[in-house]
Amino acid sequence: MSTPKIRHYLQFSDLTLEEYQYVIERAHDIKRKFKNYEIYHPMIDRTLVMVFDKNSTRTRLSFEAGMHQLGGAAIYLNTRDSQLGRGEPVEDAGQVMSRMCDIIMVRTFGQDIIERFAANSRVPVINGLTNEHHPCQVFADIFTYIEHRGSISGKTVAWIGDANNMLYSWLQAAEVFGFHVNVSTPHGYEMDMSLVSTDRFTLFANPSDACEGADLVNTDVWTSMGYEEENAARLKAFDGWIVDGDKMKRAKPDALFMHCLPAHRGEEVSAEVIDGPQSVVWDEAENRLHIQKALIEFLLLGRIKTDNQPD
Repeated sequence: MSTPKIRHYLQFSDLTLEEYQYVIERAHDIKRKFKNYEIYHPMIDRTLVMVFDKNSTRTRLSFEAGMHQLGGAAIYLNTRDSQLGRGEPVEDAGQVMSRMCDIIMVRTFGQDIIERFAANSRVPVINGLTNEHHPCQVFADIFTYIEHRGSISGKTVAWIGDANNMLYSWLQAAEVFGFHVNVSTPHGYEMDMSLVSTDRFTLFANPSDACEGADLVNTDVWTSMGYEEENAARLKAFDGWIVDGDKMKRAKPDALFMHCLPAHRGEEVSAEVIDGPQSVVWDEAENRLHIQKALIEFLLLGRIKTDNQPD
């Protein structure tokens, strides 16, 4: 076992393809142990601190339960109940917190906040979500696709909806894994090209056209956290962008549907799709747990020697 220098996971491009392949193999093994009720405690006496500037269900549960399942401890901090919520500089918080724990997850607003935090941390920092990136979710989505359909390399992913943090992480993932993204966003909600560093995408004005021949159709809520005041305007602008049965029929017959949840049936997705046979949203949600456990293991312990992996 080798112990690498401090590595952070702040956006999807922070790991190489080879590193992703390794962590995916570890996630498969860790998930198998979980399903077989095998105790696996490599994180004994290790502590994860979870800093939440934005509320969450899946992020908190998957990180907290995951750290406990690895034999470690998880501490929840909401910025409203800490000195960060009273104006303590992010840089100071990074210095202090990282001296009292082994790894930190931050779920916040601007990407610059987590970048500044990580620059002052003595331990690995994981992005649990920012306005610009959601790498853990897309990592779990890719893991889910591989479980169901095998390699995602060379495939086509359709993104229907807002140009948000999920889309930017999908675009980074396309560059790493070698697939293509069909993007359809309503007028006024297009991509910020300063956040795009790949040409592995095609833009579509018609969301149905974006689904044509797709291997995976993906969407998200029309009003992301922090944009609630825009809800009425977004409902009007996104009219026609619902992923329904007609759009799924234009994808490949074995195409999967994903949604990072929570979902609003009748808005961004129809009930027939999210509750239908092509939907893998519940596997997708669970796999946050397994991917993040493997990621924590990798960031803290480096490569683990197993029957299938060399040092």
